[in-house]
Amino acid sequence: EAMGGRGGNLQEMRVRPLAKRRVDMHGFCNPSGFQRSPYLSARGNFATIFQGSSEEGYKAYHADKYDEDKNPNGIINFGTSENKLCFDLMSKRLTQADMNMIDPPLLQYPDWKGHLFLREEVARFLTYYCKAPAPLKAENVIVLNGCGSLFSALATVLCDPGEAVLIATPFYGGITQSVFLYGNVKLVYVYLDSKITGTSTRPFQLTVEKLEKALQDARAEGVTVRALILLNPQNPLGDIYSLSELQDYLEFAKRHELHVIVDEIYMLSVFDESATFHSVLGMDRLPDPQRTHVMWGITKDFAVSGIRFGTLYTENQDVANAVASLCYFHGVCGPVQHKVAQLLRDRDWINQVYLRANHARLKAAHTYVTDELKTLGVPFLNRNAGFFVWIDFRKYLKTGTFEEELLLWKRFLDNKVLLSCGKAFECAEPGWFRIIFADKTHRLHGSPPYTTAGMQRIRKVLEEREQEILAEEKEQPCQSDQDGKADSTDEVIFVSRHQEPTCASSSSLGDLIGLLQQQMRSSDWLQKNTAEQFA
Repeated sequence: EAMGGRGGNLQEMRVRPLAKRRVDMHGFCNPSGFQRSPYLSARGNFATIFQGSSEEGYKAYHADKYDEDKNPNGIINFGTSENKLCFDLMSKRLTQADMNMIDPPLLQYPDWKGHLFLREEVARFLTYYCKAPAPLKAENVIVLNGCGSLFSALATVLCDPGEAVLIATPFYGGITQSVFLYGNVKLVYVYLDSKITGTSTRPFQLTVEKLEKALQDARAEGVTVRALILLNPQNPLGDIYSLSELQDYLEFAKRHELHVIVDEIYMLSVFDESATFHSVLGMDRLPDPQRTHVMWGITKDFAVSGIRFGTLYTENQDVANAVASLCYFHGVCGPVQHKVAQLLRDRDWINQVYLRANHARLKAAHTYVTDELKTLGVPFLNRNAGFFVWIDFRKYLKTGTFEEELLLWKRFLDNKVLLSCGKAFECAEPGWFRIIFADKTHRLHGSPPYTTAGMQRIRKVLEEREQEILAEEKEQPCQSDQDGKADSTDEVIFVSRHQEPTCASSSSLGDLIGLLQQQMRSSDWLQKNTAEQFA
C-alpha cells in the first residue's frame, strides 16, 4: 500500500485516516519500477523509497551539473536551499591563521554535548543575535552535526513510535525524513491555503484556530500528538512570525502540554530592513520554558551547507541529556568545533563585513528574480527572508492536479533547471513551486557568453506551456478548470484577473486588465511624480 499510494484531492485527504494519509502523501512521487530488495528489511526498503522520491531531482543534478565552462548545458540547481553568494567571504575567513589550531583535546572524544568552549561561544552568540533578555547558559546548549540530526533526535526523545508532531504546510520536506526514518514519528498537517479572508490576513497564514482544528482532528482519529514544529523564518514561504503570533502559538502549545520545536536556521538571513525577526529566545517570558526548544545552525546564515553544524538550546535538562546521548551518532569533529567557535566569536567581522555583504547580495538576487517573475506576470509571495521565493504557477496547470504539477516539474528538469514543486512541501494546492535565488549572476541570468542561464530556461518552459494552454482553449473556448486561484492582493503579487474562468469573448479584456495591473505595479512613475513635485 505504501508503494502504490497516490495523492487525492484535499477534501479526501482530510477525511482519510491519518496513517493512510501519511502513506499517500509521501507515496505520491515514488520512483516508477521500484523493486523490493530481498537484502533489506521492510524498514530498509521503505527508506529506499523515501530517499528515491525526495532525491530524484538532486541525483539528476549531480549527474549533469551545470558548469559555465565545462558543462554549460548542464542542470542549474534552483531547488536546493543553499546560499552560493558568499563563498569568497567564507573561504577567506575560514582559512585565516586563527582557524588552523589543533590542540590534543580536539583529537579526542569530547563531551557528547559538544566542547565547553564551543557551547559557551554559542550561548554568547545566541544571547546577542536573538536579543535574549538575560544571558543564555552553556549548560543548555547541545551541538550536533546539523539540524536534520536535531529534528531526528528530538522526535526520538519526545515521542514514542507511532506518535505525531504538528506542523503547518507547506514546510521543508526534509523534516519528514528526519522524524520518521529513525523515530517512526508521524507528522500531522495543519493545512494552510493561499486565500485571503480579510484585510488583516495573508496567504498561507498560520492561526491558532487552524492549529486547534488539526490537533482535535488527529485526536479524534486516535493519534497522540506530542509536539508542534515552528519554522521561523518559514521555509518555503519566507514568512516571519510577529511577537504576538509567536506568543499565541506558544500559549496554544502550553494549553495542550505540547513541546514546541522552533527552527530559526534562517534568522540572520532577513535581508531587508523593513522586516524584523523576533527569536523565541528574545521573548521576555516563555509560556512553557520546559517544553520550548530552539534550533539554529551555521549552514544557511553563513553559507556553509557543507559544514554540518547545528545547535539546540533548551532549559529542560532531561531533554538536553537525552539528546546528548544520541550525539554519539551525530557528533561534530573537534577541529570543526574549533573553527565554528572562532567564527562565532568574531563579532566585528560578522557585523561589519559578512552580514552587510550577505544581505546586500541576497537582496540584489531576490530583486532580479522577482522582477523577472513580474515581467512574466507570474504571482509570488513577496517576502524578505531566506533564500527562496514561493511562486504560483497554477495558471500553467490546465486541470489543477498534483500529477500535472509533477509533469511541469519534470518539464523544468528536462530543460535543465531544477526547482522544487509544492508537493515536496506537502502544499495543499497544486501548482506552487519554490525557487532558490541565492545564486551567482551567471547562473541566474547569464553574462556573456553565458546567455541561457536559469531564469531564461524557466521563461522558455512557461512561454511554451502558455502557448499550449491558449491553443487548447481555442479548441474549447468556454471550458476552464481554473477554480481556486488566489485573489489579487498586495500579498500575492501580480495575480491578474485572466486566471479566473473566462470564455473567449472576455479573455482579451481580462488579459488587458492583467497587463495594466502588472505595468502599474512595476512602474515607479507614481513615486517619481508626487503631488508635491507637481506643485
